[in-house]
Amino acid sequence: MVTKEQVLDVLRDVEDPEVHKSIVELDMVKNIEIEEGRVNVEVLLTIRGCPLRTIIEKEVEERILSLPGVEQVNVQIGHMTDEQRAAFTAKVRGGNTESAAPQQQAVPALLRGDKPVQFLAIASGKGGVGKSTVTANLAVALARQGVRVAVIDADIYGFSIPAIFGVQDKKPTVIDELIMPIEVEGVKLISMQFFVPKDTPVVWRGPMLGKMLRNFFGQVHWGDVDVVLLDLPPGTGDMALDVHSLLPNSKQLIVTTPQAAASAVAVRAGLMGVRTNHEVIGVVENMAYFQFDDSDERAYIFGRGGGEQVASQLNTELLIEIPIANLDKQKDPLFDELSLQGQAYRQLAERVGMRLGVKTQPLQRNA
Repeated sequence: MVTKEQVLDVLRDVEDPEVHKSIVELDMVKNIEIEEGRVNVEVLLTIRGCPLRTIIEKEVEERILSLPGVEQVNVQIGHMTDEQRAAFTAKVRGGNTESAAPQQQAVPALLRGDKPVQFLAIASGKGGVGKSTVTANLAVALARQGVRVAVIDADIYGFSIPAIFGVQDKKPTVIDELIMPIEVEGVKLISMQFFVPKDTPVVWRGPMLGKMLRNFFGQVHWGDVDVVLLDLPPGTGDMALDVHSLLPNSKQLIVTTPQAAASAVAVRAGLMGVRTNHEVIGVVENMAYFQFDDSDERAYIFGRGGGEQVASQLNTELLIEIPIANLDKQKDPLFDELSLQGQAYRQLAERVGMRLGVKTQPLQRNA
């Protein structure tokens, strides 16, 4: 006859899909009852109407049914009390909180330095160069190569990361004051767009922007990540200053286009990083050329040389030239990895990984 210990053991492999921790470790499994070949078990969810209820319920049932002698499983879904939810939040927040030095406990885990996390700010001198598209596709390319990636949409006035990932209408799960990031394509996302009504402008000044950024670090459960990409607003305003102040070890990637107007202001964005001792690891030239189907012929619609010019003035490298997409064939702003653009982003991810000291490797895909 199966035992309660055996049931708990098989459920240790069931993770909360948002928190990525075992439901047993999170004390979500209660009231296991066993009667001959039947197992009754209660699973406590943090909130009513949890969108992940069906996923958790199904996996719990399948795991228990895998035990020899179990013929029927009844999964009862319950909801945590305030006290249970507070204990859950404490476990999620901090496995390391209690062991941290007193002066560190007020510092968000992501910024504490006890885990090696690389921060890369994606900047441009002006809007319209595809900075957010580059950020999103770089994140996906890194994730495809086994890197644990998070994206913070720090472009408060012109947020577009959720729309690029197709999740602009989703809302993160909030447990007390703990926010679960939205996860798409293996990338964890947070954006101001998730928290403001549709088409509502954000009219904030510097201090409020800085507070919002700190909340994204302190109140979002990021879990284990290797790289955090920050999609900065164009130019050299308050948000860029806050990022440089909050993340003294962050590095910078500059996005420009071949056009002289874009490259001139991109240099200013890069020089801001240089003057605040933030290394510029390279330049991305977006919309560099159009390549005709079934041909190596390229049309340099917006001219040539803008990326090289920016890289030269910032004493760094031009990491990649991203070709223009054929909009008749490419509707999705996240490029297929076999497309010309997808291949360019794969190369960019490899080169960024090298400069950040993060190992990249292609994920094994099922045939």
